[in-house]
Amino acid sequence: MRKRVSIAAAGVFAASVGAALAQTTPEVVVTTSKVVEKNVGKTSSGIPIVDVSLSYGISSAGLDIASASGAREFEKRVSDAAMEACKELGKRYPNSTPTDAQCAKAATDKAMGQVREMEAAAANKK
Repeated sequence: MRKRVSIAAAGVFAASVGAALAQTTPEVVVTTSKVVEKNVGKTSSGIPIVDVSLSYGISSAGLDIASASGAREFEKRVSDAAMEACKELGKRYPNSTPTDAQCAKAATDKAMGQVREMEAAAANKK
């Protein structure tokens, strides 16, 4: 079984009731993937390879991601969420690959480009 983790950046819009104004709060969605319902292939010995998925949303709420300390905390939140998601899938599917640490590193590495873009955008607003 394989573990795939992908992270996508998204804007979350919070609107007050009855108001048309919306405020954007940067969020990163960490998705670890191993879809159970869909066979994606078979091993050379005929064992089905399946993917399942698990997603965590990571918000920058309460952080000034334009500051060095806020950016570090946001990056830590993303990294921690990737590790938690990979550990959860590792518990549910102990014979899966890659390892939890490899899974989390790949997810975090992939996310950092998007995270840095969000941090740069926040810095440009100052």
